[in-house]
Amino acid sequence: MELNLLIHRVDAVEEGPRTELEGTTLRVDVQELREHLLEDRRLVDMRVEIASPHNPSRTGSVFDILEPRAKEPGSGSDFPGLLGPMSIAGHGSTHVLSGAAVTVVDPLTDPGAMARVLELGGEASTRTPYGNLWHVILVPVVSPTATDSAARNAVRLASVKAAVYLGRTGIGSGPGRTETFALGGPNSARGDLPRVAFIGQVLAHHRYIEQEEPILYGSSTRGFLPTVLHPNEWIDGAVVCSYRNLGVETYFHQNHPIVADLLLRHRAGDLIFVGTVATASASFEADRQRSSALAAHLAKDILEADAAILTSYGGGAPHADMGETASLCESLGVRTSVLVAEMAGDRRVESANIFAYPEVDAAIVIGGGDTSWSLKPVERLIAATPEHVNALATLESLSAGSLPGVTNQQGASRIRAFTY
Repeated sequence: MELNLLIHRVDAVEEGPRTELEGTTLRVDVQELREHLLEDRRLVDMRVEIASPHNPSRTGSVFDILEPRAKEPGSGSDFPGLLGPMSIAGHGSTHVLSGAAVTVVDPLTDPGAMARVLELGGEASTRTPYGNLWHVILVPVVSPTATDSAARNAVRLASVKAAVYLGRTGIGSGPGRTETFALGGPNSARGDLPRVAFIGQVLAHHRYIEQEEPILYGSSTRGFLPTVLHPNEWIDGAVVCSYRNLGVETYFHQNHPIVADLLLRHRAGDLIFVGTVATASASFEADRQRSSALAAHLAKDILEADAAILTSYGGGAPHADMGETASLCESLGVRTSVLVAEMAGDRRVESANIFAYPEVDAAIVIGGGDTSWSLKPVERLIAATPEHVNALATLESLSAGSLPGVTNQQGASRIRAFTY
């Protein structure tokens, strides 16, 4: 399976009479985009804002952030199973607008619980990879007759429709560069190189999950069992974040740093990347034991891995799942490295000890959700309602856990935790 990412650099986004990519400038016909998204009758209005990384603004609460992407015609489906017809992601060619993002406001968040805030300008924005992107911001208004589940589903579909709508501007124009991702080649010819797998959680079931919440190929993860995925599937639209994402935006699935790095190191001949296992953390002990055992089995007996890198989706119960899976991998002879979030509010090592397996001794600790930055007032506030705008206006500080992209648990965190 081979995937070509046709990367078009975007250095500016502006409104225009038509949606097009001219050089490195993305022009957006805002009215056409609104009409496209309002085809979903569960949405009664859609405001579209363009936010520059060079001008201070504050947006919240953030539902999701996505990179604009679209498949080259004839080479696959966009967000298959969710938006486009079901097909296996990860092959053919995909146009990527690098430097741009679709950011979606969550209209259903309680104004008093402004959980995820996009900050452009100021010190906090320098700590997030989203701080230097041009953002096309969607502010949806859902029908008052829609159930909570239907409303969130409408917002989710709007997010991927907008990402594809903008991504299609790259079709027909030459990319600035092309990245090719493939495992390819007989593994038997790779000598004694280590065989490395990735085991990554795509959801945490200890939080509320909607009945029809699309996560993997448009499917809910209720009853989800560990599943082997080709690495290319992660970065080509098979996986999106949950409605209530826990520090993992869809943008990072599309640019998954661990998956991408292992693919590049495989191509360079440093190691053999044997594949990935997608998992979901459990709510109950029996489910945790089942999922952990199956994930370890797939890594050892199906992928025949010598080593595995594990990540979680959220903290607490997901950490426990990850720790147990890593322990079982170690018992099968698969050496592990885990990414964990520092969750001790009192900053004591003892409080951060969610699992303790002596054999799981290679831990990369991302940190501190309680790290915070003071905020200065900004004139431009983007939110769903006047109440949400007022909540943004009165924010005096912003914690790392509330700033998207800072304490990301998929290998893209911008801060680390250290013990002295």
